[in-house]
Amino acid sequence: MVVVTTLTLLVAGVASLFMAWSIGAGSSGSTPFAPAVGANAISVMRAGLVVGVLGLFGAILQGANVTEAVGTELIGGVTLTATAAIVALVTAAILVAIGVFAGYPIATAFTVTGAVVGVGLAMGGDPAWPKYTEILTLWVLTPFVGGGIAYGVARTLIGDRLPERALTAALAGVVGAIVANVGFALLGPDGEQASIAEAVSVELGVPGGVGVLAATVAMAALVAAAVYVDIGRDREGAQRRFLLVMGGLVAFSAGGSQVGLAIGPLVPIFSEVGVPLWALLVGGGVGLLAGSWTGAPRMIKAISQDYASMGPRRSISALIPSFAIAQTAVAFGIPVSFNEIIVSAIVGAGYAAGDAGVSRSKMGYTVLAWVASLAGSLALGFGVYSVVRLAL
Repeated sequence: MVVVTTLTLLVAGVASLFMAWSIGAGSSGSTPFAPAVGANAISVMRAGLVVGVLGLFGAILQGANVTEAVGTELIGGVTLTATAAIVALVTAAILVAIGVFAGYPIATAFTVTGAVVGVGLAMGGDPAWPKYTEILTLWVLTPFVGGGIAYGVARTLIGDRLPERALTAALAGVVGAIVANVGFALLGPDGEQASIAEAVSVELGVPGGVGVLAATVAMAALVAAAVYVDIGRDREGAQRRFLLVMGGLVAFSAGGSQVGLAIGPLVPIFSEVGVPLWALLVGGGVGLLAGSWTGAPRMIKAISQDYASMGPRRSISALIPSFAIAQTAVAFGIPVSFNEIIVSAIVGAGYAAGDAGVSRSKMGYTVLAWVASLAGSLALGFGVYSVVRLAL
């Protein structure tokens, strides 16, 4: 019996690594630096290498919320078994891998969520309607909010009503304020996360809202001032550096969000045998890293060139809302598709230049792929697990 259990856990772990590789090669590995590649700020191969490392750190430092949500909050009344986790992960990973090799960014969160819900319903579980409401709300709003903000920021940056130097510095300050309030595992007590602003306020002896607000304003001002000075020295170089920093922040956020899609289904079964969550996060992060290094370049090219022709300013405009939405999803433990986030923002920023380079046909096929991936993974997860259960 022990041998069977060990073998089952091993198969589940391999399925999770396959899913992590597929995600690294697809959404988390390709989307964060796609706008930077499109703006010729970094090469395709170097982007794949950098995003893999940053995704690994994000998975370890921020991955707990989404991981626990995927593993325990998508279905009620039952606990995912090892067999159910394997079926869900393999089903989702195959669909994502098909998208990678076909050159279409399949929405990873859609496939994993659909597969987990499908196998959970096949096990006799109850739908978790409150969680579904949260998830669907974010999924539906993302294209409009992310694309709309990207459009507005890009229109402002490429216009001549406001001074570009001051506006770019102000946008950098907003990013600094967001970073100040991002939760990190290393800054909080065991099992919890804390933000830089919270840690600074406690360290200075000014806990509570006042301390957090003061630390946030201070960090925003420092970042804005640094970017303002940098632009004064070298405008084009400063834009490129700001763009690369934004790509790095989005890559870090991708690791914190997407690792949960790969290892979340394993949480119930591995926790029973005493495997800590941090060990699963490290393993999932390594899988993301491998996928980014080996399979991401193909998708980076597809997203950076096929959806819209991007310059540095429009690329920055796309990455700012992408970072904000990603961190919102991580904070609330909501599985979200980075393909949906980035592609929507790229299209919004692309339209800011009067439809320049935006591929309507490519976008239409992508949306169809997103819908099909959710419906298909749910149906396949339910059907495959039902067949496996009968066979066993």
